[in-house]
Amino acid sequence: MASIAVYSVKGGVGKTTLAVNLAWAAASISRRRTLLWDLDASNGSGFLLGVDAGRKRSADSMFGEKSDPAKLIRPTAYPGLDLLPADESIRDLDRQLDRLGKKKRVAKLTEALGKTYDRIIFDCPPVLNELSAQIMRAADLVIVPLPPSPLSARAFEAVVEEVRGSGKGHPPILPVLSMLDLRRSLHKAAREANPTWPAIPLASAVEQCAVERRPVGAFAPRSPAARAIAQLWTAIEKKLAGKQG
Repeated sequence: MASIAVYSVKGGVGKTTLAVNLAWAAASISRRRTLLWDLDASNGSGFLLGVDAGRKRSADSMFGEKSDPAKLIRPTAYPGLDLLPADESIRDLDRQLDRLGKKKRVAKLTEALGKTYDRIIFDCPPVLNELSAQIMRAADLVIVPLPPSPLSARAFEAVVEEVRGSGKGHPPILPVLSMLDLRRSLHKAAREANPTWPAIPLASAVEQCAVERRPVGAFAPRSPAARAIAQLWTAIEKKLAGKQG
C-alpha cells in the first residue's frame, strides 16, 4: 500500500479536482484498489464523483478509539475506487485529535485501511493544522498543485516547511504546475523555470469535471488534460516504486 497526499495551503489551485482524477487513474489505469479519503470539510471529492456522503455518521467519528472507518466508506461508479467522504465535522477535528493525544492517529488508520486498499489518496484540508501535520506523517508522497503565480510560490514554500516539519523521513514532495496556459507570459516563464515538473494544462475538460461530476478520463479520455493526468500518475507510480525500492 502507498498513500499520496494532494495538498495546498492556497485555495482555488485545483487540489480536489486533481485528487479525484489521480484516484480515478490509480483505479482505472493502474488497476489498483484505491480509496480517496476526503479530509476537506467542503466534501468536494464526493461532489465530483457524484457520491452522496450520507448523514448517518459524521466524518470525524472514525477518529475515536474504537472507530471503524469502513462503515463510512462509499462505493463510486468506478470499479476499484471507493470514497471516504468528508463533512463539516472535519472542521472540529483538531480539537478531537488534541483531546485524544494521538499524534499518529491518521497514520494508524491509514495502515489499517491499507489492508484493503493498494493506494490511498488524501484530499487534504487547505490549512496548516494538526490534521494536515498528521497527514504528512502518514503520506508516502505529497503532491502540490501550483498555478503559475507568485502567491502559489509562497504557498509552496509553506507546504515544504510543513512537510519537513513532520519529522525525520518526511515524504518526498512532487510539485505540479496546474492550470498551465502557455499563451500567458507568466505561465510560460514558470514552465521554462521548472521544465521537469509535471504539468496539467488549463483546459475546458478539467473545468467540466464539476459539471459532469466525473473525472476527465471518464468523459474525455482523449483530451490533452486526460493525457497529462495519466502521465502524472505514471510519474507518481515510478516515484513510489523508487521510494519503496
